[in-house]
Amino acid sequence: MSRRTIWSMLSLVVVLALLLVACRPTPTPTPAKKQLEIFSWWTTGGEAAGLLKLFELYNQKFPDVEIINATVAGGAGFEAKPALKARMLGGDPPDSFQVHMGHELIDTWVTTGYMEPLDDLYKQEGWEAVFPKGVLEIVSHDGHYWSVPVNIHRSNVLWYNKKVFEANGWKPPATFDEFFALAEQMKAKGITPLALGDVGIWASTHLFEVILAGTMGPEKYKGLWTGQTDWNGPEVKKALETMAKMLEYANPDHSALSWDQANDLVIQGKAGMTIMGDWVDADNLAKGFKDSGWAPPPGTKGIFIALSDTFGLPKGAPHREQAIEWLRICGSKAGQEAFNPLKGSICARNDCDPNLFGPYLKTAMDDWAKDAIVPSLAHGAAASESWVTKINDVMTAFVTDKDVAKAQAGLAQACKDAGVCK
Repeated sequence: MSRRTIWSMLSLVVVLALLLVACRPTPTPTPAKKQLEIFSWWTTGGEAAGLLKLFELYNQKFPDVEIINATVAGGAGFEAKPALKARMLGGDPPDSFQVHMGHELIDTWVTTGYMEPLDDLYKQEGWEAVFPKGVLEIVSHDGHYWSVPVNIHRSNVLWYNKKVFEANGWKPPATFDEFFALAEQMKAKGITPLALGDVGIWASTHLFEVILAGTMGPEKYKGLWTGQTDWNGPEVKKALETMAKMLEYANPDHSALSWDQANDLVIQGKAGMTIMGDWVDADNLAKGFKDSGWAPPPGTKGIFIALSDTFGLPKGAPHREQAIEWLRICGSKAGQEAFNPLKGSICARNDCDPNLFGPYLKTAMDDWAKDAIVPSLAHGAAASESWVTKINDVMTAFVTDKDVAKAQAGLAQACKDAGVCK
């Protein structure tokens, strides 16, 4: 066979191969998998279980969406908030993120232009008719809605071990004098009177807000955040003195424990009481502890210190469509009824079925309807994040040195720095 014939045959093979490739149908590109990234600090017990329940509801409706559970451990968002800020300022927002209703949301992200308004979603879902007026006001700014509240929490709850109390004939203290008398009895029995876990200093600020409300009552407490109540006044001094005394009855290792580890001391009967929000109820349920008792902390009967977890829509959310559907589920009756019994909170909506909730949460629902509602300091409802940070700094020093005069001066300065006090 000649060289020319060989080259002709090879050329024919190449042409035929090219024709086959050209005639092959163009493959349909595989669509990118839909995703939804939710940022929160819900990593323990009931809060993690509640979040997973919301994810489950979402995937029942949208099974083709991969949910990215972007959690950062640490109570009250103590570690999560700096991580979120780095992402938001760096142009890498999650699709939606947990944020406390009130100043934490508005001052940090809304007034600075990082969020989308949710007016259309509120209208579509009819939420103006099912969220209480007070809640609608707190999630509003400049005539627009900015986040969807998924729950209502109460910060002022005294939790105790009923078996320990019944065995010793003790009753929950209604006043600070009763608290200290009971603390002495517990101490004599070898029981730590007050369990505290402030590895995140927010827990001490939390305790302080409860003492403030119990010392001065709801109106003067609310006045602290508007400039009507003097931070240099006698009530604040009294609250600091009371806290200094209470700290003498706390577990010595409080700075090494988290809030839930402090609650474990109560569960084990090693500590008599802890003062913490009603997420303790969810922690107890998750740990199978059925002997938990609860009562208003000293001086706070008839006062409901409120906070709420909400979710909003950041500008530039990578999966905006999926984020809007997430918000829709967070605000729905089904979503709130599934989430809150596990989380240890009550619905932000006013139409949830109380029969779905446990004994403690039913009492919280009753109190929410009749008590004086005041905003939480430690959890972003009462003051801006920068103001809370400065108060946390004051508390960091105070739990160590218990210097009342120095702490009061620091609190007054923080109010001035926030532009609320003269």
